[in-house]
Amino acid sequence: MTVSHQTRSRISLLLVAAMFLGSFGVAAALFFSGWKPGVTRNIGEMLSPYPDLRDLSLVRADGQAWDWQPAERHWHIVVAPPADCGEPCAQMINALHRVWYSEGRHADKLKVLWFGDLPADEPEFSGLVAMQPSADLQARLPDQARADALPVYLADPNGYLVLRYAPGFNPSGLRKDLGRVLK
Repeated sequence: MTVSHQTRSRISLLLVAAMFLGSFGVAAALFFSGWKPGVTRNIGEMLSPYPDLRDLSLVRADGQAWDWQPAERHWHIVVAPPADCGEPCAQMINALHRVWYSEGRHADKLKVLWFGDLPADEPEFSGLVAMQPSADLQARLPDQARADALPVYLADPNGYLVLRYAPGFNPSGLRKDLGRVLK
């Protein structure tokens, strides 16, 4: 028995549609069952749930109120160092300056929010925003900073903390994560 050209075309179309829609079905089943991959591409530790910083009254060092501006699509590196941090803070701000600078033309979409006193010889760069220390912010952070252990966080444009970088992290990991979200 020979199969007509029209029947073969219909069978081919149905097979392509089944493969296309089948992949969506598998993806939907995995999503709704709550499955999450064991390994992700990001270097930083994904926070779950994301701490929401939008309702905090954050203030710049110069006294101006800080407002999250999602429309501008700025990502934020958040650092809340302890008082009198000294040399570890100077090294951290230096490393964050290099990360900011390495973003090149995308650096204007990145802000470094430094909650506390800036080190005396900190590098000057336009992405650095000096902020007043905030006890409310400290309460929302997953861990407290010490001079010998400075965690860094990445906040999305809406004001949610999404990634945590453990004390002693490699700044190139932060750079890789930023390269994925800033472009």
